[in-house]
Amino acid sequence: MLNTYAPNNGWKDEENSFQRRRKWDKRLLEFVVQSSDKPLIWCGDLNVSHEDIDVSHPEFFSAAKMNGYVPPNKEDCGQPGFTLAERKRFGAILKEGRLVDAYRYLHKEKDMECGFSWSGNPIGKYRGKRMRIDYFIVSEKLKERVAECEMHGKGIELE
Repeated sequence: MLNTYAPNNGWKDEENSFQRRRKWDKRLLEFVVQSSDKPLIWCGDLNVSHEDIDVSHPEFFSAAKMNGYVPPNKEDCGQPGFTLAERKRFGAILKEGRLVDAYRYLHKEKDMECGFSWSGNPIGKYRGKRMRIDYFIVSEKLKERVAECEMHGKGIELE
C-alpha cells in the first residue's frame, strides 16, 4: 500500500516547481518499476489529471496561463496537473509500472456530476471547472479484484 501527496507542478519553472515535480515523477517511476513484481495499491492526491476525460473542460485547462506567462517548453503549458509533460510522465508511470487507474477501469465515461475531486473557486474563471487529481491505482494483476471505486461529494466550497 502506497499513499502519497504529489507536489503540485506549479505555473513557472523559476520557482523550481517543474524540476521538483519531474524529480518526484522520476523517483516514483523507479520505485514502481522496481516493485512491479509485488501487488501494489497506490492512492492519494497525485496532482495530475491523466486524460481529457479527467477534467471538465480540457481546452480550458490546456490553455490556462498565470498572468500571461508561457513556459519555454510547450509541454509545460497549461493548468498545473494538466500539462502535457505531467500527463505523459504519469502515463509512463502507469505503463512501465504495470498499473491501472481503478476508477477509470470501472468508469469508462466522463461523469460530470461525481467524476472529479478538485473544484476551482466557485467565483471567477474557475467556476464550474473541475479536475480528477485523486486516485486509487492498482497493479494490473489486482484489477480484476477491484469491485468498486467511487468519488462522493463535490467539495465543501460547492455546497
